[in-house]
Amino acid sequence: MLLKDKNIFVTGGSRGIGRGIALACAEHGANVAISAEDTAAERETLAATVAEIEAHGVKSAWVAASAENPDTGDRLVETAVDALGRLDVFINNAGICPFHSFLDMPRETYLKTVDVNLNGAFFAVQAAANQMVAQGDGGSIIAVSSISALVGGGMQTHYTPTKAGVLSLMQSTAIALGGYGIRCNALLPGTIETDINREDLSDTRKRDYMISRTPLGRLGAPDDMGGPAVFLASDLAKYVTGAALLVDGGLYVNLQ
Repeated sequence: MLLKDKNIFVTGGSRGIGRGIALACAEHGANVAISAEDTAAERETLAATVAEIEAHGVKSAWVAASAENPDTGDRLVETAVDALGRLDVFINNAGICPFHSFLDMPRETYLKTVDVNLNGAFFAVQAAANQMVAQGDGGSIIAVSSISALVGGGMQTHYTPTKAGVLSLMQSTAIALGGYGIRCNALLPGTIETDINREDLSDTRKRDYMISRTPLGRLGAPDDMGGPAVFLASDLAKYVTGAALLVDGGLYVNLQ
């Protein structure tokens, strides 16, 4: 119960990595609110995930709001405070990766990716930080970046810069917010099987290649992200800030 009585918000928490993190936090005693895009399908998924969270005997809530909207961060914080009483940990996970070649990248695809992944993260983290500063007793902010912050991808020229930006955001906010007792860290997942890459990994040759490149011999699952997130959110990491934690099965260090 590393997070007992902590109040946590996870963006993009209805499915994939966000859901894995939200459920792991609930298992460790945290009250967890989540968000996702405002569509009928996501509203159903949000409600279902909240039910799973509450099955752990903790409180939960959800809000459907577009991650790319600069005002969404305020809505997320308001949801957490109204439902849970305060905000102790904020986990920015919402992101998209519509794979596309570089030379014919549609301008709207590039701008949408930047707005969701980087601009949305900035304003959400800013809103969470202001709430924590107002509460006066610190907190933890975690952003889900990616191994793609460190390496390139021919079909991800719009995506990798946003994940490098999220990593840099955590490094800079660690400095900006350290005096308030707010820790800021980044998680860098490798190839985690989620909806975002299911079509890409349906190519068996690509899938087998990615597995062969991973020293642990398998692709990641969303719940593989839970433990690292719980650690960074907990008091076990009370002297950890500005850090980047790879959760990739060893993919990044394997040059063979």
